[in-house]
Amino acid sequence: MQHDPVSPSRRQWLRVAAIGGVAAGLPLGAAASDAAVPDAASATWFPVAPLAPQPFQLLPTGAIKPAGWLRRQLEIQAAGLGGHLDETWPDVGPDSGWLGGTGESWERGPYFVDGLLPLAWQLDAPELKAKAQRFIDWTLQSDWGNGMFGPRSNDDWWPRMVMLKVLTQYQELSGDARVVPFMTRYFHHQLQALPTRPLRDWGRMRWQDEVVSVLWLHARTQDPKLLELARLLKAQGYDWQAMFADFPFKEKVDPASLKAHAHGDDVFMEDLGLQVHGVNNGQALKASPVWSLVSGSVADRAAVHHQLAMLDRYHGLPNGMFSCDEHLAGRSPSQGVELCTVVETMYSLELALAITGDAALGDRLERIAFNALPGTFTDDMWAHQYDQQPNQVECSLHRTPWTTNGPEANLFGLEPHFGCCTANFHQGWPKLTAAAWMASDDGGLAAMVYVPCRIATRIGATAVELEQVTDYPFRDRVRIVVRPESPTAFPLHLRIPGWSKATRVLVNGEAVTARDGFTRIARTWKAGDVVELQFNAQVIAETGPNDAVTFSRGALVFSLPIGAAWVPWRKRGLTTDWQVYPTTRWNYAITGTAPRLSEHPIGPMPFAAQSAPVRLQVQGRPVPAWVAMEGAAEPVPSHPNPASDEPAVPLTLIPYGAAKLRITAFPRWHGALEST
Repeated sequence: MQHDPVSPSRRQWLRVAAIGGVAAGLPLGAAASDAAVPDAASATWFPVAPLAPQPFQLLPTGAIKPAGWLRRQLEIQAAGLGGHLDETWPDVGPDSGWLGGTGESWERGPYFVDGLLPLAWQLDAPELKAKAQRFIDWTLQSDWGNGMFGPRSNDDWWPRMVMLKVLTQYQELSGDARVVPFMTRYFHHQLQALPTRPLRDWGRMRWQDEVVSVLWLHARTQDPKLLELARLLKAQGYDWQAMFADFPFKEKVDPASLKAHAHGDDVFMEDLGLQVHGVNNGQALKASPVWSLVSGSVADRAAVHHQLAMLDRYHGLPNGMFSCDEHLAGRSPSQGVELCTVVETMYSLELALAITGDAALGDRLERIAFNALPGTFTDDMWAHQYDQQPNQVECSLHRTPWTTNGPEANLFGLEPHFGCCTANFHQGWPKLTAAAWMASDDGGLAAMVYVPCRIATRIGATAVELEQVTDYPFRDRVRIVVRPESPTAFPLHLRIPGWSKATRVLVNGEAVTARDGFTRIARTWKAGDVVELQFNAQVIAETGPNDAVTFSRGALVFSLPIGAAWVPWRKRGLTTDWQVYPTTRWNYAITGTAPRLSEHPIGPMPFAAQSAPVRLQVQGRPVPAWVAMEGAAEPVPSHPNPASDEPAVPLTLIPYGAAKLRITAFPRWHGALEST
């Protein structure tokens, strides 16, 4: 008989919770309205009855705190635009519509707080908490009288979808009793309004983001109207699974072709333009897994893999992303990817990893987070790009090679090309931190992303702390110290990256068999127990279009850093917009010499070129015929003709995220390298 996900076995769930599940912090079976504010140190609120079984669930926001290099990275974000954007950019400043002003009143305020809020609590930064609180308090007091909320200058469903994500995080952090009834009132209003005012444009494409918040609330209230709303959102939303089932977009988008098929003046707001929009595709990766929680369909749960396969096959880039500048752009490493797409794809993968339990999604998440995310910021995070390129040889005012973006697209600055990424980038590092560990459906905890951090939660009635000590991904070792309040039995699940062969796992010095996917260790844990992982990362030469070669080791991709002249273009308040020009040669073909790896200390800026903690030595031959046109490297030549009178030279590659001008995909000299 087919499983009915709408009526899960509550008895089974309560049994799991009682014998060791991550505790809810309230009596089993209690109504959400009876919940007490959780202990701030343990952040233990957890849904009493999930809608459908899933292998993992995100811990409540605030349960995981960064440490080591990750904390330094979050501190850099807070000291840069992440903590000061409202002081220099009016769109999220005091006149924001989301603070009751007459300024920008659409998505930018919610985007900003969606990352500022977890950042503030992860760093325990009172000033940042106060900034976030102002947006939240105004929002919770902005009811229109019928359940609708937010600025009255627009009634678009889309920006409210973002603010709902903010409110779910805030409730988990604070236990604020206003949030659940506020969201309930809004969802009831929306259920009544959608039949005559249906989803459109961005909201129609991004319906799955609201379903995440709807299911979050349903887990706390069991309100059946919320499932009605989820089904209505799905019915009115765009069918991403159907589009990818017969994926039609197999080439770089041609703007002229888009316009030729347009029925109105703004082609990019019609279906065709929205279907090939990069950010929409990044957000769409969560659609099928999230919907599987309602449908119970195995096919829905698995569809994310086909979506990724199609994006990789036709638009995949070496940094783990797919091209979109602004629209799907093929596989040339000179094409770009929008920063909004990076952070939204990460969030989709974090949710999909929890719902599907597929460890390969964790591999993908790490590749994006440790390469594409830092690769699009200045080291101090005071400037960012709209589009980044794996082969990025110049950042200047040129129209090429973008599909539909303008000449500012790859400049570093406050809001190059368009301001959505300026507001939205903030969620990247904080939400990765929040997804580092998850609760497992067998009453345990699971290591999902290997970053230095500390976890505080409860297993049954027992407070449990874990400390994950590591310099991963720059090093191969992870040390996990388990500190339960008293000896407690529960399983730990350790994600084993697919690239690591012969991984070693030790518990208190004794070997445990490592298994593909997740290694499960069930035992009675005592304070001071230590789990150690030793991954086996080899340097791999990966093949791309035109037989190009990219080097990776573990979760890191390596690039040739190009000497850079940073030229101020214009001053923007506290920030500066920059053009960046190459000062050293970049057009090399890789020879067959075996790469050599060296390790160096991790500096105060983990992704800074001058203190790159891992470096790769390779050999290259100059290829004079490989040139840049209008600031963009031409496609990688498949049969390079190296200069006959110039010998091979040593090249030092550094992590992709540290090289702001870079070559990541190289031509092969005489096809000398074996590849994967």
